Amino acid sequence: MKILLTGSTGFIGSHIKQALEDIKASAGYELITPSHHEADYTTFLSVEHWLPLLEGVDVVINSVGIIVESKQQRFSQLHTDAPIALFKACQQMGERGVKRVIQLSALGADEQAFTAYQKSKLKADDYLRGSSLLWFVLRPSLVYGEGGTSLKLFKRLALFPVIPLTDAGQQQIQPVHVSDLVATVMHCLQPSVDDCQTIDVVGAKAISFADYLQAIRASLGKPPALVIRLSYRSVLLFSQFAHRLFPLLYPDNLRMLQQGNTADSKPLTKLLGRPPLTIEQGLALTAIETTRTVKEKQV
Repeated sequence: MKILLTGSTGFIGSHIKQALEDIKASAGYELITPSHHEADYTTFLSVEHWLPLLEGVDVVINSVGIIVESKQQRFSQLHTDAPIALFKACQQMGERGVKRVIQLSALGADEQAFTAYQKSKLKADDYLRGSSLLWFVLRPSLVYGEGGTSLKLFKRLALFPVIPLTDAGQQQIQPVHVSDLVATVMHCLQPSVDDCQTIDVVGAKAISFADYLQAIRASLGKPPALVIRLSYRSVLLFSQFAHRLFPLLYPDNLRMLQQGNTADSKPLTKLLGRPPLTIEQGLALTAIETTRTVKEKQV
């Protein structure tokens, strides 16, 4: 099986790449991970750009994504136009081409989508779902794990002795460990798994944002911190300026957090044959992975 993986240098894509590299010999996989110059999502906006990369490819995994726009990278390019061009190219290959497409979208990319980030993902998802291809649309919640940008930020926040949070951090979220997302992708590669599915990839259960930060503190050996309540309006105003220093604090990200980010974990449990990791299990695994990474860099 020849697999084309886009976004292999990103947080999620790199974990998928490592998992595929670990088993490609035994599973008979051939993995293609085009570099930025070979497949530039900001310019690969037509079918003709993608066709040369699809020769002999059986499966496409699209893991390209950004959470904040820049002058060089726009949601419309990376989440909508380039993926749709890729999907069209997959269709054009016909019977001799791609057998399956796995699209990494986002929880909230649905009929209730209200941010540019969510809507840009939804447009590509809808195109793929309406195509003649065999597909999976995976919609992960907040993904955390070794190397994740959001976890690094939340660790810094969690270490404050007093944590100021919008509405005392009562927003409901359902973070999923990156290993569970990778496991979902690996299951979707199996011919025995029914295709044409939209799967919400979430953690074992919903928790408040405050409890998530307290769990991070506990994983770092810290006692619970005092949480103080800030008004949503004041934090939203602050984010208009703070996102220049901390891009994850972009106002739309705050709006998505305020809305909540949860889903039923039963479909994922059925696919994996086990429940997804709890926050405590995921953070413990991340600590092990972080220690291993540090040791490898020291060698």
